[in-house]
Amino acid sequence: MFTNKVYPVRYLLSCGIYTVICLLSNEVYALSPAPKNAVGAQPGGMESMFTSLLPLVFIFVIFYFLLIRPQSKKAKDHKKMLENLKRGDKIITTGGIEGIIEEVDGDRMVLKIGIKEDIRIRVNRNFIADLRAGE
Repeated sequence: MFTNKVYPVRYLLSCGIYTVICLLSNEVYALSPAPKNAVGAQPGGMESMFTSLLPLVFIFVIFYFLLIRPQSKKAKDHKKMLENLKRGDKIITTGGIEGIIEEVDGDRMVLKIGIKEDIRIRVNRNFIADLRAGE
């Protein structure tokens, strides 16, 4: 019935930062001085537009550093790993098949699977998930 959910630190941190930004933006609006316009005149202009966009800019910056940047770094490292694969490397595919690279042919590789010595499969380079080092 009740499951013990463990939330990632990034999620909790982004929720906390978002809450703080919302509270601070509300405080800024509450502490802002009353407009010095004529009675009944509408306050506005560029200043209120920039003030209302400021929390959105902060949220975008936080999401960039917490989500977008680490993901692009991880993709860059994976691409570098795929470019450096060579014969004899132990790998695991995205489908969970573990094998040893027998031959590299451009964008495709031939893997030897440990079931029998004569089983070899051809795999596209893009479907290699990880390099298994030291096993």
